[in-house]
Amino acid sequence: MTQPKQYVEILLQPGEYYFSNDPNTRIRTLLGSCVSVTLWHPKFKTGGMCHFLLPKRKDPLQKLSNELADARYAEEALWLLRQEIKQSGLPLSQFQAKLFGGGRMFKGEAGSASDVGCKNIQMARDLLQHMGLSSVSEHVGGTGHRNVFFDLWSGDVWVKQLPLQQKT
Repeated sequence: MTQPKQYVEILLQPGEYYFSNDPNTRIRTLLGSCVSVTLWHPKFKTGGMCHFLLPKRKDPLQKLSNELADARYAEEALWLLRQEIKQSGLPLSQFQAKLFGGGRMFKGEAGSASDVGCKNIQMARDLLQHMGLSSVSEHVGGTGHRNVFFDLWSGDVWVKQLPLQQKT
């Protein structure tokens, strides 16, 4: 599908999520070790994206609510997106999931306890599996930043990865 002549562009900051039923919407974000998950309904061209920083809280909430949920954490960000889907009346099982980010931002981070990106990727995969979804596309891991653009009119997600800058 071609890009609409006019569309709304939403910039997600870390710890935010956005869901829309307006197919003339593009959601974009910039990721490092953070992860974004997109959920898109192909028939109704509705969907959303979250941008989370950490897999979960150190002290998880006993009960999630819209007022208490914090999209900085994977569990809560995906819970918030599921609430939006529930409110739309569409079955979660009909949504396509895609997963992005989780890059290492520092040398020597791979496999270490400080590899937050790797933990974020695994948590996103686990949560999607728990939701009964699997990602139809992923661009995860590696090093550096990613610019991510998600078009609701087509479900396409465009990624531009920027390598880590070498210090001289």
